[in-house]
Amino acid sequence: MSIIINETEIPASAPLSEEGLARLLSVITESLDEDKAENIVVLDLTGRAGFAERMVIASGLSERQISAMAQHLERRLKEENLARPQIEGDQGSDWVLMDAGDVVVHLFMPESRELYALERMWGGDFEAAAEEIAVE
Repeated sequence: MSIIINETEIPASAPLSEEGLARLLSVITESLDEDKAENIVVLDLTGRAGFAERMVIASGLSERQISAMAQHLERRLKEENLARPQIEGDQGSDWVLMDAGDVVVHLFMPESRELYALERMWGGDFEAAAEEIAVE
């Protein structure tokens, strides 16, 4: 399978092994913890989403901290040869999205995290909501 972007064919990367995924998650959560991220949550998306296996959500206290966390994490993933993440919103935003392949990382200001409520959307309530929709 491959992806076509601007008429250029790019081979799709193979999913990581369980060990590779665990290592990727470990590097991500350690980097965020070292940068004093708050409320780090890892959600298992297996069977729920086709875009990733895991979602990491964390909060920062300022736009500058969120941007620095994203830059540090990007550098660390490249140094470890784990991923070359795509980043959106790292230039002074209250929400930064990092796509590291099998893991997506959302870095939020607390107010934005509460507003978008990704934990509710993709967390344990996701299954309950899906069951309710299936019953109706």
